[in-house]
Order: sequence, then structure tokens, then C-alpha cells
Amino acid sequence: MAIIKAGKVVIVLAGRHAGKKAVVVKTFDDGNSDKRFAHCLVAGVARSPRKVTRSMSKAKVEKRSRCMKPFVKYINVRHVFPTRYVVDLDLKKAIDEADLVDAERKIEVKKNLKKLFEDRYLNQKEVTSEKKAAGSAYFFQKLRF
Repeated sequence: MAIIKAGKVVIVLAGRHAGKKAVVVKTFDDGNSDKRFAHCLVAGVARSPRKVTRSMSKAKVEKRSRCMKPFVKYINVRHVFPTRYVVDLDLKKAIDEADLVDAERKIEVKKNLKKLFEDRYLNQKEVTSEKKAAGSAYFFQKLRF
């Protein structure tokens, strides 16, 4: 798939996380020995951060941002909807495919992912390009439908 590349924000269409936003970590266009179809590894937000207003204190903003819950999953390419947004999160270093096989190591990956997402959410203004800043803002907003 030429459209679905690493860093692209997608919307999951099927399964437990349907309607949630995710970022593509890695794509497998021809499949592999386990999954003989085109699929991709995605990392997304199962529970988005709560609404924050300007009048809230810094401590309250931090607390409302901590409720974010990530997920990591292999998904069929036909079950994701690519958006026009791109995020420059470096997820390949945070997520190792070997760690996703073992349940305990997958929990550690999710904890690291949560820290990475929270850090990016709280420091959105430090993004280099305007396009990637828009993608980051879109990724952390709850999908309204």
C-alpha cells in the first residue's frame, strides 16, 4: 500500500478498537508466514485525554492528560482508514515486534507508549513542522461521530 506508511494517522474500522485513532508503526504489504494478507502494526489511543480549558491549573491539566490509554495491534490493511495527517512520533524504537508475543512484555511496551504519548500531548507546541503539528493535534482529539 502506497498510502499507508509509517507515521500516518489512521482510523481503525473493525474490532475492539473500531472508531479509534492510531499511528502506523510498520507495514507488511505482502504479509508474512503468520498472516498471509497485507497488514500493519499500529499504536493508538484507546482512551483519549480529557478536555482541557485555559482556566485550568497546570496540575489539573497534567492529571486530565494522564488518563490516556494506548493500544498496540496488528491490523488488516482493509480494516484501517488512512487520514491526511502524519505524526512524527518515533515509535519504531519504542515498539519491538518480539516484545508483542509475550503478554508481560507487551504491558511494558504499552507503559512506554503511554509515556511517549503523554509527553507528545503535553509538548505539542515543540513540533518542528506545521503539518506534523496539525497531525499531532488531530491524533489526540477524540473522534466525534
